[in-house]
Amino acid sequence: MTVTDTAHAADPERATLAKAADENFPVAPFFLPRDWRTDLMAVYGFARLVDDIGDGDLAPGGADARLLGVPGDRADDRVLMLDAFEEDLRRVFDGADGPPRHPLLRRLAPTVRRRSLTPAPFLGLIAANRQDQLVARYETYDDLLAYCELSANPVGHLVLAVTGTATPERIRRSDAVCTALQIVEHLQDVAEDLGRDRIYLPAEDMKRFHVREADLAAPTANASVRALIAYEAGRARDLLNEGAPLVGSVHGRLRVLLAGFVAGGRAALHAIAAAGYDVLPGPPKPGKVRLLREAGLVLRGEG
Repeated sequence: MTVTDTAHAADPERATLAKAADENFPVAPFFLPRDWRTDLMAVYGFARLVDDIGDGDLAPGGADARLLGVPGDRADDRVLMLDAFEEDLRRVFDGADGPPRHPLLRRLAPTVRRRSLTPAPFLGLIAANRQDQLVARYETYDDLLAYCELSANPVGHLVLAVTGTATPERIRRSDAVCTALQIVEHLQDVAEDLGRDRIYLPAEDMKRFHVREADLAAPTANASVRALIAYEAGRARDLLNEGAPLVGSVHGRLRVLLAGFVAGGRAALHAIAAAGYDVLPGPPKPGKVRLLREAGLVLRGEG
């Protein structure tokens, strides 16, 4: 274990928040008002930790389990950890059983009060990770969209709630963007997900393109896999285009933030295309220049 690993094991809150730098999109960039940055990082800390629990990617040493009151010998029980995390989340909203135990949820509590947030988006993210423990394949695209309603769309709802800009139309556009970003991430992570025995490519599409699960385990993608990835990338691009008017519906620094979300998805799709839709050697990642170019196009209403 490195010195950094040891430090993160002792401070799981810092370990989780540090992952913001690796996301496809800006989490709480410097140009936002300080109170927005504080609250968005609190929301991110929750979302990142629940995903890490569901994926088994917690900091080493079992500190998160101890904080949630889970015995050390059960720390690898993801369902139990998610149950304990949900119980701690409820302390954020009702406080009947005292304050939250986990520091990331203690960080979240003032944000919930300040922004009048409701439990629903947080519970949706937990439900998505529970589903990951039970469902490893998706038969249809509609099945995948239903999963994204839990795993991705709540994040957009929370961003709009934190910034005080939620309306039914903005939520609809946000859902399209968030679902697109989730699909893009699945496309980037096909090989990694397969290593977890998960496939987020709809089975009906795999059959249509004559792709077998064994094809996804190859070092590089064959023509059928590339065609499938290109098809799913097109769907994600259509969703981003559907959601992009969200950016023009707001003003100021929030407009720049939301443009960053859309641009992050478009830049990632460009990276996937530039790799010839061969995502199996590893996740194609966009460069900063491409990301800035896409952000400029989104802000100008182009692309």
